[in-house]
Amino acid sequence: MTPASPTFDAQPARVAVSIVSHGHGTLVTALLADLAAHCGDSISVVLTLNVPEPLAPDAALPFPVALVRNPAPKGFGANHNAAFRQCREACFCVLNPDVRLGANPFPRLIAELAQPRVGVAAPRIVDPAGRVEDSARRFPTPGFILRKLAGTAAHLDHEIGREVISPDWVAGMFMLFRSAVFAELQGFDERYFLYYEDVDLCRRLRARGYDVRLVPSVSATHDARRESRRSLRHLRWHAASMLRYFVTRKA
Repeated sequence: MTPASPTFDAQPARVAVSIVSHGHGTLVTALLADLAAHCGDSISVVLTLNVPEPLAPDAALPFPVALVRNPAPKGFGANHNAAFRQCREACFCVLNPDVRLGANPFPRLIAELAQPRVGVAAPRIVDPAGRVEDSARRFPTPGFILRKLAGTAAHLDHEIGREVISPDWVAGMFMLFRSAVFAELQGFDERYFLYYEDVDLCRRLRARGYDVRLVPSVSATHDARRESRRSLRHLRWHAASMLRYFVTRKA
């Protein structure tokens, strides 16, 4: 994986945004409209259609959109890693299609990334009712998983106030990286088809001495799909990824 250019010191830092759709055309169209309204031409987008769908970005968008149609579905990490290979911007953003933006989230997050040992920054994530989601977590342990299954785990691992915090990991629905750092880590581990890629990557970031930051002054709304609670296939992926993480986390 080749480091992107220009360097992060270039001003203003531009952002390459990777969005993957799994038949989420309506959500993607709304997200692209948010990006157009709030980010203008300061970004580029790689839009990957992981399953066939008749989605064509509006030609009037103020930023370039590279459209990728996969001949066969790929996993979360493989799709975003492939998008990163098209990235020439100083920052790389992984963004779920079910996220909505009410303002430009990038300037404040980029300012956080300007600190030399910060590898990834993320906004505060809220649900459509404005409730804070559990997007900033401590690394999972078997005990935590058991408490979660029993319904006794705390909803939030961290109190989200006004100050920037340094959680163990931030969730993959919105992660902003310095492109050079993402390249250094060789992106997501593609052995995870879905789930735990974000946990694993933050673990590897921290192992190399990088910090993880959540910036509460920036927010995004996430209308979570929660597929693993409704789909047996997603539940199997979730369980397989969890097992892989616990087997490999000390490797």
